[in-house]
Parts: sequence; structure tokens; C-alpha cells
Amino acid sequence: MLKHPNALLMMVLAFLTVFSGGPTPVHAQTIYHINSGDTIRVTVFGEADLSGEFTVDANGRINMALIGSVDVRNLTTDQTRQKVHDAYQDGYLRNPDIAVEIIAFRPFFIVGEVNNPGSYDYVPGMNVLNAIALGGGMTYRGDEDDVEILRGNDTDRIAITATLATIVMPGDIVRIAERYF
Repeated sequence: MLKHPNALLMMVLAFLTVFSGGPTPVHAQTIYHINSGDTIRVTVFGEADLSGEFTVDANGRINMALIGSVDVRNLTTDQTRQKVHDAYQDGYLRNPDIAVEIIAFRPFFIVGEVNNPGSYDYVPGMNVLNAIALGGGMTYRGDEDDVEILRGNDTDRIAITATLATIVMPGDIVRIAERYF
């Protein structure tokens, strides 16, 4: 059973993208990795004081009772669960039962030829057309055939040529280019 409710949807969309002539498999992202700006819920069953909602800070960490700072950047929810489990089991709890879920994704950004460029809340399953709609639509100079998504962290960001149907991920920067004629 999948731990993340949207994981199956993301895998299906990635499969369809790869086999429909879309971006190469390198660009298909099927597993969500936690990063700065995400809010996660960590439940330590039987220990309400240790459970809570945590926003991942700029360094990719959350601060939890007893175990302190936990680096969760680029981990899946299952990897985060295991890391928290191991930290609590190391001298604090006997056989801790931990659950981790994402309750709010980091925002995405839309720039260029849209009426209201800026940061917007991410909604799972969102595509470029949805992002443009959130940005107030394209300006009269917007070129729907020249769309680029910048994906990844600042140190390893890649540029993806996109269509209106390309899936947007949390943290993406969607750029709508200017049409010249």
C-alpha cells in the first residue's frame, strides 16, 4: 500500500508522459521528496506530546521533542518515518510506531507573461494550464508554445520544455515566454 495518497496518480502520470512522447524518463518524477516549505504531520502513536505538524525549515530540517533537529530534505515520507523511528528508538522509546504524511506542499512559482506572476499554493495533479489560470491567465504577449519549467533545488535545477498539459510539481518555477509576433 502506498504511503502517499497521490503517489499512484504521480506514477500513472509519469508513465503516460514517458510513453506519449513527452519529456524523457529523466524528467518523470514519480516519488515525492520532502523539501523546505513543506508541512508534514508526524504521529508517534501512544505519545501525543511527541506528535505534531512541522514545517520544514530553510535548512531542510524539522525540530522534534527529545530528538531535536531531524534532516528530512530529499527524503520520502517512508524514509522520514524510518529516520524518526530510529532516532526515538535510540534511547527514548521502545519500539516506537511512527507515521509521516504531507499535509501542505511547498508553493510553486509562475513568472513571465502572466497577469499575476508570483507564488501560489500547490494542488496535486496540477498542470501548466492550471498554473496559468492561477496566475490570472496569459498576457496578450504570452506564448503558450514557449513554456519552461525549472525543477529541482537551486544547486541542481534543470530546465524542462513544457506544454500546457505538463504536470507541475511543488517548488517548480513555471516560465511563460513572450511572443514576438
